Amino acid sequence: MRHGKKFNHLGRQTAHRKAMFANMASSLIEHKRINTTVAKAKALRQFVEPLITKSKDDTTHNRRVVFSYLRNKYAVTELFKEVSVKVADRPGGYIRIIKLGNRQGDNAPMAMVELVDYNTTYNPNGAKKKKTTRRGKTKKVEEVVETTKDSKDTK
Repeated sequence: MRHGKKFNHLGRQTAHRKAMFANMASSLIEHKRINTTVAKAKALRQFVEPLITKSKDDTTHNRRVVFSYLRNKYAVTELFKEVSVKVADRPGGYIRIIKLGNRQGDNAPMAMVELVDYNTTYNPNGAKKKKTTRRGKTKKVEEVVETTKDSKDTK
């Protein structure tokens, strides 16, 4: 029976599990994307998402709390300076888990964990490709811009 079992222990002692999550979370914050097993990815989501939420409010107390979990000052700095700015308007769901198939050696189900706002492929607000047209309108616009620049230079 699973009475009161709220999270996956992953077959590890508490200290080993906490250290593993700290290392995985630091790697995720620094590289924005990591590959791991599906079970670890789901457990990592529960570990990292509260830390990202804390990083939205940049106070000394929140930095110390996050540092107590991550134990890596470079990851904490990256989290509070860059990641928190990008996810400021997102109410949650900062991590995406994409299943990749099974690992060659032991057939373990693998997944890619990534920060949602850093992937421009899935992010509709990310960098979009410029629409190209086959007509000659862009040349006319460029000529107008060049002539206005020339007229400003002569004044």
